[in-house]
Amino acid sequence: MSALRPPLERPPALHVHAMDDLRFIRQTMEAAGSFTAVPGWGTVAMGASALIAALVAALQPTPGAWLATWMIEAAAALVIAAATMSRKARGIGLSLFSGPGRRFVLSFAPPLFAGAILTIVLAAGGRTAVLPGAWLLLYGTGVVTGGAFSVRIVPVMGLCFMLAGSVALFLPAAWGNLAMAAGFGLIHVVFGVLIARRHGG
Repeated sequence: MSALRPPLERPPALHVHAMDDLRFIRQTMEAAGSFTAVPGWGTVAMGASALIAALVAALQPTPGAWLATWMIEAAAALVIAAATMSRKARGIGLSLFSGPGRRFVLSFAPPLFAGAILTIVLAAGGRTAVLPGAWLLLYGTGVVTGGAFSVRIVPVMGLCFMLAGSVALFLPAAWGNLAMAAGFGLIHVVFGVLIARRHGG
């Protein structure tokens, strides 16, 4: 009887199970980390609104009016970002405030808060010429830190903003508005198109 019994299959080795489990965990973490809370076409819209704001701001007769124009643009960009991020998150069945989305927002917010405080201090001291470089640099920092929880192109976009801000800090004051158009306008548009094509709108 024992000669007719088929040989028992050897169970998989323990290390095979462990490797499968590690592979699954790694793939799950990579998938979670690659979620982008940054919508491509929303980023393009933010860039377009910044280009319009740059044209309007260039026509303002006083530094105060120039600053007010860009404050209105910042509010508009915030509304665009919030609306398009929420729409994209709903489209893929995720919440902005859980997992990578929450970490993105929490990492992105502190540099923006620092920018708001610096804006108050610099504007009160009559140093509005410094604001374009400071805004671009701090916004880029937020995009880099938040982008650590997003797809690779997002922190690259942040580095471009940081570079633009660094350059703007050393430009003549008269070039500040042009730096804003190049940074908040063109960088948003270019990277928005790339994000939309590679990762959806």
